[in-house]
Amino acid sequence: MLPLCKHPDLLEAGCDEAGRGCLAGPVVAAAVILPKNFTSELMNDSKKLNRKRRDELREIIEERALTWGVGIVSHEEIDQINILNASILAMHRALEQLKPVPEYIMVDGNRFKPFGAIPHETLVKGDGKLQNIAAASILAKTHRDDIMTKLHEEFPVFNWKQNMGYPTPKHRKAVGEHGRSPFHRKSFKIKDPQLSLWS
Repeated sequence: MLPLCKHPDLLEAGCDEAGRGCLAGPVVAAAVILPKNFTSELMNDSKKLNRKRRDELREIIEERALTWGVGIVSHEEIDQINILNASILAMHRALEQLKPVPEYIMVDGNRFKPFGAIPHETLVKGDGKLQNIAAASILAKTHRDDIMTKLHEEFPVFNWKQNMGYPTPKHRKAVGEHGRSPFHRKSFKIKDPQLSLWS
């Protein structure tokens, strides 16, 4: 079972995002503070869980967390400020919703900008190392999947209910045949196998 958090003596929030590598839709982040007595042998990186398990854990997290928040940055904002800044902004928006305010922030990955005066630490692959970051990854992923599933109803040709906006070969092909939707990120190259951003 994963450790609950890095600093058990502090009110520590785990933070993660979903959708950074997608061609369409927003980037979504979550921040979670779990109670000290929280335990779950099932908690893990959201990418290692199937959708049914993620949905089950989301319900548990939202019910049992001391506090949680979800931050969304739109595809238009991503094009304006780039995906790295958008990912961090989404995490800040999630953190702004936490009550009580965390005393420490653990962030999945290796890039972050200070959130006020609260100390923070980045942890590569943290969603597979700490339960609070894993919980944030599950909330970010499931909330973003909900958004993309709803957008799929408007633009079924891109099959977002399956690929969630990620650059699968079929998704790229659909863009080539039908053009971009209003929800595609203009700053991402569709045809190039390597996603890149305008500088």
